[in-house]
Amino acid sequence: MGTSLYFDDLVEGQSFESTGRTVTESDLTFFSMLSGDWNPIHCDVGFSSKTRYGERLVHGAFGIALATGMIHSLGIFEKSAVAMMSLKDWKFRKPITLGMTLRLKLFILEKDPGKSERVGRVNRLLQLVDESGSIIQEGESDMLILKSGR
Repeated sequence: MGTSLYFDDLVEGQSFESTGRTVTESDLTFFSMLSGDWNPIHCDVGFSSKTRYGERLVHGAFGIALATGMIHSLGIFEKSAVAMMSLKDWKFRKPITLGMTLRLKLFILEKDPGKSERVGRVNRLLQLVDESGSIIQEGESDMLILKSGR
């Protein structure tokens, strides 16, 4: 989209969708290095081939990081976001695997203008979905957002 939206621009029920991003071997390796999580389900082909999934799985926390990055790539909060206030009820519905293409669906659930003249609270549903539209991860996130661009 590329245009910043402000509190008054958003409508409950409104939705946005990011472009897709394919998860790579480099993603898995870099996230292992960043997090320090070298669990064999992520990094050992022999071990993971014997699990019920039959392959290595990408870290669940990588999905959260990817989803928050995809929010930024939408561009709708670039100049209006003040702070992410929460990440709640996050569910890991299906594993992330190498080669999977994911995108973010973002839904405006609720708006609360509060008492501030400067910012309001917006509750959003974030869904990380695969190429078939299956929900891989999802949860809610409150944010503070500027009420106007002035």
